[in-house]
Amino acid sequence: MSRRVLVTNDDGIRSPGLSALVEQLRRDFEVVVVAPEREQSAVGHSITLHKPLRMQPVRLEGMDVEAYETNGTPADCVVLGAVRAGSRPDLVVSGINAGANLGEELFYSGTVSAAVEAAIQGLPAFAVSVASRDDPLYEPAARLARRLAQAVLALGMPTGSLLNVNLPNLPEEELGALVITRLGRRSYSNQIEERRDPGGRPYFWFTGEPEEVDSGPGTGSGAVAEGRISVTPVHTDLSDYALIERLRDEEGGLAARLLEAEGDGR
Repeated sequence: MSRRVLVTNDDGIRSPGLSALVEQLRRDFEVVVVAPEREQSAVGHSITLHKPLRMQPVRLEGMDVEAYETNGTPADCVVLGAVRAGSRPDLVVSGINAGANLGEELFYSGTVSAAVEAAIQGLPAFAVSVASRDDPLYEPAARLARRLAQAVLALGMPTGSLLNVNLPNLPEEELGALVITRLGRRSYSNQIEERRDPGGRPYFWFTGEPEEVDSGPGTGSGAVAEGRISVTPVHTDLSDYALIERLRDEEGGLAARLLEAEGDGR
């Protein structure tokens, strides 16, 4: 029996990245698509609670696959795909995103959040991004995703884990080796421009470029900068275990200080 793969993204159901991904995956798998009706970039892991969530079948041009568009977020798409769109999938693949998702960008990314939601739902998953918003080359990423889907389904994925995959925007013959990486650090300056609409009323626009804080050896940013494919294992457990031990310290930890303050009547 063919394995069932749920495909979603945050660039919208008509995006060329999603089409390239589906075209490759449907060669080996039963593919079902549940994707936003419009672009949902940088929505993070938001889910829809305060308005009706709709899902309707659509036809993807040139592809005979089961597909639905929804007014929900990428995380919503995974929940809908896992519960409502036929049978439960064996794997979730999110992408292909136009633009990298490296370092702290994971917390903003709708693409990665869809894979995170799959992990929360107990499903193996990975997200795929190409590190360019200008003329991204989707085909190398789509072919890689097909091979990676085969590998993940064969090897399995620990509960709560997912893979975050980033490719440099290079032709397939110029891509370096695939490397297993850690997140590294990539932050934004969060500059805000105040502008005026035609009525003279103020509005605000986020600007600024990512700053590489930690892009050294072993990081996803470093690998992509060197022309290699970055695969970063990520887990839904965000606990800081080193800080847990530090705060549990009986003499100088947080618990001890709170008890001391309670004893002083403060």
